[in-house]
Amino acid sequence: MEILYLMIICSVSLAVIFLVIFIIGAKKGQFEDDESPAVRILFDDEVKTKKETETPDKKDKE
Repeated sequence: MEILYLMIICSVSLAVIFLVIFIIGAKKGQFEDDESPAVRILFDDEVKTKKETETPDKKDKE
């Protein structure tokens, strides 16, 4: 029966630790922007100009 009390104390203290960590993260703004990382991959990269896409070999030959 004593182990049951120990397990309850351990689980409640672990839950309190996780709650404190969550509250600290929420206050620092960790969970503010939850949509843009999921949508960011859907956007295309900016179009590169012709000079940026040339290889160094082509520039040396000219």
